[in-house]
Amino acid sequence: MTTAFVLGGGGVLGAVEVGMLRALLERDIVPDLVLGTSVGALNGAMVARQPDLAVVERLTDLWVATARSRDVYGDRPLRTVRRAVSTGTHIYSSRPLRTRLEEEFGDSRFEDLPVRLGVCAASIERAAEHWFTTGPIVPAILASAAVPGLLPPAEIDGEHFLDGGLVNSVPVGRAVELGATRVFVLQVGRIDRPLTPPKRPWEVARVSFEVARRHRFMRDMATIPDGVEAHVLPAGGTSSRDDSLLAHRDFSGVQARIDATYVASRAYLDDALGRS
Repeated sequence: MTTAFVLGGGGVLGAVEVGMLRALLERDIVPDLVLGTSVGALNGAMVARQPDLAVVERLTDLWVATARSRDVYGDRPLRTVRRAVSTGTHIYSSRPLRTRLEEEFGDSRFEDLPVRLGVCAASIERAAEHWFTTGPIVPAILASAAVPGLLPPAEIDGEHFLDGGLVNSVPVGRAVELGATRVFVLQVGRIDRPLTPPKRPWEVARVSFEVARRHRFMRDMATIPDGVEAHVLPAGGTSSRDDSLLAHRDFSGVQARIDATYVASRAYLDDALGRS
């Protein structure tokens, strides 16, 4: 059996994946393959580097520290307006995220990890899904998490990348292609909530993105071949309130999201796999 952890994108809601990881690792479910998109690339890189229960505390500390510092999406409104006008492409600097990633991973490379890791990003020039599997980890995560309009495109070797969620937000199909026979999907909850037509200009992009995200995910889930076991863990720490315009800035509920999702995921695993 080859076990894959598939960690989807979702910005601040990615905190719920920490609760899922705790529930999995407590049951001694350890990945042979980790695939991550956007914030899932960050969480995925952490568990691929340290595939044991101790990574949960490290991840929790990282998320809580980010919540306290508010440095990733913490610019004042006037500064974001100035940056949007001066760059024409984004409202936040990627420097705080890069600094935090460099503090955590340094010069680590994919080849150094004990568990195979793949990080998804969207190539602008090729209009294609791109998978980072070798080389430095930090640039790959920055590319995968370059949310359009919020952060600048990431440039690597002359090619420009945007958030991997544009092309493969929850890469279940990729796990199957790579030979996984047991897949645990760590997602942030949005795929479960019903969509309604947008009523305001700023809702159009969110709804459009969700249509694309869910279409790809549901297609991949529907075409999983016989013999492959797939589990979609529940995101107990999210709700429709997380879809508001400024939700990407709200790190206040990080610990509550982690705890609620851990409880929900533990219950799911007890039911699906049996109590041990």
